[in-house]
Amino acid sequence: MLIPADALPELPVRHVLPAVTGTLASAGAAVLVAPPGTGKTTLVPLALAGPGQRVIVAEPRRVAARAAARRMAALLGERVGGRVGYAVRGDRQVSRDTVVEVVTTGLLVRRLQADPELAGTATVVLDECHERHLDSDLALAFLVEVRAALRPELRLLATSATADSARLAAVLGAPGHPAPVLTAHARTHPVEVIWAPTAGPVTPPTGLRVDPRLLDHVAATTRRALAEGDGDVLVFLPGAREIETVAGRLRDVDAELITLHGRQSGAAQDAALRAGPHRRVVLATAVAESSLTVPGVRAVVDAGLSRVPRMDHARGLGALATVPVSRSSAEQRAGRAGREAPGRVYRCWPQVMHDRLPAQPEPEIAAADLTGFALDLALWGHPDGSGLALPDPPPPGALRAATAALHDLGAVGPDGRVTPRGRALSGAGLHPRLARALLDGAAVVGPRRAAEIVAVLDDDRSYAGDVVAAWRRARDTNDPAWRAEVRRLRTNLDRGPHNPDATDSNLAELHPPAGTDAAPVSGPGRRDSESTPARLPDDLAAGLVVGLAYPERVARVREPGGRAYLMAGGTAADLPDGSPLAGVPWLAVAGADRTAGSRTARIRSAAPLDEPAACEVASALLTDETEIGWSDGDVVARRVRRLGAITLSSVRLTDPDPKRIREALLTGLRESGLGLLTWSRSAEELRSRLAFAHAALGAPWPDVSDAALLETLPDWLDLGSARRRADLAKLDVTGSLRRLLPWSVAGRLDEIAPERLPVPSGSQIRIDYTDAAAPVLAVKVQEAFGWREAPRLAGGRVPVLLHLLSPAGRPVAVTRDLASFWAQGYPQVRAEMRGRYPRHPWPEDPTTAAPTRRTNPRSR
Repeated sequence: MLIPADALPELPVRHVLPAVTGTLASAGAAVLVAPPGTGKTTLVPLALAGPGQRVIVAEPRRVAARAAARRMAALLGERVGGRVGYAVRGDRQVSRDTVVEVVTTGLLVRRLQADPELAGTATVVLDECHERHLDSDLALAFLVEVRAALRPELRLLATSATADSARLAAVLGAPGHPAPVLTAHARTHPVEVIWAPTAGPVTPPTGLRVDPRLLDHVAATTRRALAEGDGDVLVFLPGAREIETVAGRLRDVDAELITLHGRQSGAAQDAALRAGPHRRVVLATAVAESSLTVPGVRAVVDAGLSRVPRMDHARGLGALATVPVSRSSAEQRAGRAGREAPGRVYRCWPQVMHDRLPAQPEPEIAAADLTGFALDLALWGHPDGSGLALPDPPPPGALRAATAALHDLGAVGPDGRVTPRGRALSGAGLHPRLARALLDGAAVVGPRRAAEIVAVLDDDRSYAGDVVAAWRRARDTNDPAWRAEVRRLRTNLDRGPHNPDATDSNLAELHPPAGTDAAPVSGPGRRDSESTPARLPDDLAAGLVVGLAYPERVARVREPGGRAYLMAGGTAADLPDGSPLAGVPWLAVAGADRTAGSRTARIRSAAPLDEPAACEVASALLTDETEIGWSDGDVVARRVRRLGAITLSSVRLTDPDPKRIREALLTGLRESGLGLLTWSRSAEELRSRLAFAHAALGAPWPDVSDAALLETLPDWLDLGSARRRADLAKLDVTGSLRRLLPWSVAGRLDEIAPERLPVPSGSQIRIDYTDAAAPVLAVKVQEAFGWREAPRLAGGRVPVLLHLLSPAGRPVAVTRDLASFWAQGYPQVRAEMRGRYPRHPWPEDPTTAAPTRRTNPRSR
């Protein structure tokens, strides 16, 4: 222990410290459940550390890591960098005396990849595991495997602010033997809950958009909180944009406005965690939910929203989405008001809605982009994550999409194992796509400019749609956070591996667009010189780097001067109204999202590009092929050059392959149906006769239903010299149908299903086979005199359905039993018809009467 027990602050966790140290000594792993304000983040590491007992504390956020290190150093009466230090991206304060080092979970994952044994470390504390970030899940899974395979003496403590500890205990323990769970109960001050919903309806958030009426209400509620009590007010908002909006509405309040979000510089974040001489309003994102205390806060105003990553895996579009906060997060936010004294929380939603909120936040692994996650799995040696003690397995579809993206980047091989290029991308400390843009872009636009553009792309703040404008604005304002990130990326470039496997040397030969004075780039290894790449114009430089990161989002305008674009990946996307990029022929899209139910995506940020550059950065999507097939209702035979879904050129073929033309026509018939053929009367009648024969006798008589004919098209349809849709209408369908008849039965068709039948009058009357189960013979009554029974077809198996007609051709009877009709039905027909048609014979006994087609002669 670095500090005597009696010198520790009187915080709730102090009383369980002996149990924590004892349990770790005996079990090696444990879970500590301790709500915010109990002191778990600062007191536990001090109790576990000592001579030869180095402790690493992993926090999900940089601001929390720095704050925890400063608090622990203050308890020791030291400055950060002595026995307590920290390391976050771009900032590290440690020394050889450091025995407690606070790091971000992302940095811990990097260290584990480089040194799985964590040599010299006795204990790792994973703080705030309930937040379920991807890096937190990975760090937990990797550490469990390290303890099992390499260092069983490594102690592991997972802490959580919620009571959902069973899952953590199961992951940390052996099968059937979960790790011990220890609990520190909070002694926070009471917090009064004030329900403060909006007076009128508010549109639910979509994507990054939050209804301005809600932000107006949050500002008004903040004024109310200031008026109804003393102390500082902590306001929770989903993102930096909403913080800026609400800050603008509160500029006249009698309090100091402080902002706190993840994209601020470390100094700006740290300032929010120091009490000031004046009353303050701290406008914060979820970074203030846990792991740190904002001093002086007596009231919390909660907008009830959180911003989380979402990934549209089908379209490769990743973005942030604004969602309702979970109940557990709402409780943690409320707890900020009761850290130091009784407080109040103003919830900007109705109480009835609170019970419908999700109990816990959704784990990031369920919906986020898993590309970086998949690269970490491949680097660790578990490409599919199987065998790792992950709290939740990655969704299979999302992991497949991520692995495919890594394969396209050259980061993994066909077996899913990491390649040298994948290791180089991982070493950049970026998302793999941005790492590719940095490493390959440095050869084209120069290391400095590549680092500057990537630093802009890695910032999730709004670029107002224009990456180039954002880049220039960052340079002009000398944004300290951006500058620090540029320096970090330059350092990674300088020390990173620049072998042929780590960069795309083809890009180094890219020529600038016509009409510029930029010189072509030459030599992928010229990273130490900015002179040649710097001559590329800013627009093209930014477009190249963006395109390298997101090649499938290279987009071409659909109509000159328009806002609608088609991305190489096949997604349609629109620029917002008033975008300065509208009408630019080619764009490299950095950010896009698609709301549920929308047919197109919305372009959030992009940079101009030209066609040669687009083809270079997305060369993996470039195809040049002969295309013969059925498209848009006709045969297409052309040579097509495409960039993914974008058609660059199309030239009609004058001498296409006849075999492929035939296949295209057959495909068209299968897709569009037999209506493309001309069905003459003879073809229809032949088909009906064949259908009857098949229905009556079965095989070998052919099935001529639509489904059967379409399935056997190559066997019977003679396409001859047909080359297009119009030629199908000229084909001899009757002759083709006859090809379906096997030779064994071809000569019997007229016997089985004759086209016409002779009747007693001597007429040859056509049979109607429309209903294959009941062929119809329509004959006038007078022509059937003398028939005692209906004729039969199909070798006597099927009687003809007789439609007996009046002299005017209208049916007077329908029957298969002619004898019964003559005996029972005919007398009534005779009585009705003889007066109406007196010139036609109506004998009393039709079975013996002479059939006739004529009328009775006129009497003189």
